[in-house]
Amino acid sequence: MHSHIQTSVPFEQATHFLAAVDSDWAELIDAAGPCLLQVQPEREPYEALVRAVAYQQLHTKAGDAILARLLNLYGGKFPPPSELLATEVDTLRACGFSGRKIATIHGIAQGVSDGIVPSRLQAEQMTNAALIHQLVQLKGIGQWTVEMLLMFALGREDILPVDDLGIREGYRRLKSLDVAPTSNAMKLLGEPWSPYRTVASWYLWRMPRNNI
Repeated sequence: MHSHIQTSVPFEQATHFLAAVDSDWAELIDAAGPCLLQVQPEREPYEALVRAVAYQQLHTKAGDAILARLLNLYGGKFPPPSELLATEVDTLRACGFSGRKIATIHGIAQGVSDGIVPSRLQAEQMTNAALIHQLVQLKGIGQWTVEMLLMFALGREDILPVDDLGIREGYRRLKSLDVAPTSNAMKLLGEPWSPYRTVASWYLWRMPRNNI
């Protein structure tokens, strides 16, 4: 149905596969070194989605700070959906969440009891396409956010977030193109990297700004 990232020497096979695609890939992998993508298998989809929303359209450092302030409200632990729903908008705004993001994370918390946000056990039994279809029903949740859940919480190994600017810009630099490919073009360009498109994404995010 779908493949998961293996945790014992997790990316060696994927790295060899991608390095054999062409010389550009071989050079990128040689320069970037081993894939260090970290999967958080203990995270429930609810938590993974809220965390992904915190980072939407922000630098990692800013997202880290918002999450730290959020966790501090609950004694350093991630709040269950009921607690998050009960937290006042002004309290969440003081953590650094925008009004739109507060509505989104409250919607995610509500989506748990409404049966839209599955448990980890349920999510494990669902295909990538089924999870995307179900979760984008939530206001403020697009395909990119679900793809982050698939990659970093569920460990699905064949995900290529084609709407991600960093992915498309990484490919532009990899191939010394004048313009980054569109999302639709990226989907086609990434087909030869299957079944290891998650690892390919990790490497494209690390493509140096100056071509190797």
